[in-house]
Amino acid sequence: MGAPVDVQQFRAAMARFPGAVTIITARDGDERRGITATAVCSVSADPPSLLVCVNRGTGTCAAIDTSGRFAVNLLADPLAPLALRFAGIGGTTGEDKFAAGDWTADDTGLPLLSGALAAISCDVAEAMTAGSHRIFIGHIRQIRQAEGAPLVYERARFHRLTAL
Repeated sequence: MGAPVDVQQFRAAMARFPGAVTIITARDGDERRGITATAVCSVSADPPSLLVCVNRGTGTCAAIDTSGRFAVNLLADPLAPLALRFAGIGGTTGEDKFAAGDWTADDTGLPLLSGALAAISCDVAEAMTAGSHRIFIGHIRQIRQAEGAPLVYERARFHRLTAL
């Protein structure tokens, strides 16, 4: 095995991977929880499922572990300020994050963003720990979709997609 990879070099390389910006939401009793994330991908069409990676130190991770449910809200490009809010920029935490945005709920109470390009409700099918994060694989219960261009994040900046 070679020398360990430098953490800063790792982060710089990972920052080159453009990612769709999402807000992952959950409920812990009456309190809504949410974080901004780009670590989301499809897993399977049969059954329809996706995975999310969530930092173990967040209230959102604890809420997903407790409830066994989460939602993924794909942000449209005008929603960069909401992405920053849910990333904790400005110090907003917990339920206070939901003071911005037009939020509804699915049939289980999961927070769904009305302006999301896709709002996907999931039941946790599998969960595992990998370093500082939990990986949750969710079977999809419900999908809402809208039109628009997705917000993308790369090298610590938001971007818009343009067709070639």
